[in-house]
Amino acid sequence: MDKEKIDNAALALLSITLHDEFRAWKQLDWDILNRLYEKGFILDPVGKSKSVVFTEAGLLRAKELFDDLFSK
Repeated sequence: MDKEKIDNAALALLSITLHDEFRAWKQLDWDILNRLYEKGFILDPVGKSKSVVFTEAGLLRAKELFDDLFSK
């Protein structure tokens, strides 16, 4: 299993649930969210909030990946 590809797809999919400019619903596996946090794409996902916060770099990367993976 290529975790890098999974992380890229997960980051792109998080952008679908984007709200309040930088927030996305955290409905993904915790291991994936932790890896995205370690890569600096989201802020620490641990907490009571039902959403994660993208970093500026994470939001840009998510949009790029979404276009690459899912646009026609």
